[in-house]
Amino acid sequence: MGEFWPVRDVLAYLAGNWRVERSVRDLGDGATGTFSGGTLFSPLPEGGLLHRETGVFTWHGVARPAERTLRFLPGPEPGTADVRFADGRPFHGLDLTSGRHVADHPCVADLYRGEFTVGGAGRWRTVWRVGGPAKDLLLVTEYTRESRGPADGSPRE
Repeated sequence: MGEFWPVRDVLAYLAGNWRVERSVRDLGDGATGTFSGGTLFSPLPEGGLLHRETGVFTWHGVARPAERTLRFLPGPEPGTADVRFADGRPFHGLDLTSGRHVADHPCVADLYRGEFTVGGAGRWRTVWRVGGPAKDLLLVTEYTRESRGPADGSPRE
């Protein structure tokens, strides 16, 4: 993505259905895989969004159903989010007010570094570089809106 598209309120922007296409590359041995599916960001009763991703992950030629669930809660600053795993453990913050955000997440001895970029009202991307003694991965995910959420998701003024 060349230019970034600022997002006034990340939770309003993400609400709704997204098509997901992910490539996974093991930088250690060169193996590649893909994930294809969808993500629904739906309102949580206590505020924020429940992120439920479902689809098919193909690795070494074997396709299997895959899913994950995250919680996107209101962040410490207006328009930001506090991303948590389904069990409530912290994952990372998310501030797309500039259209771009970088987040780190230490996982045991490995470090996950994610870059989030917004390319418009209906598309955004994440690039996770995972490095450490157990993993050496690059995960690139493209999200394309399938239907609008409840808010306009317009850029900051």
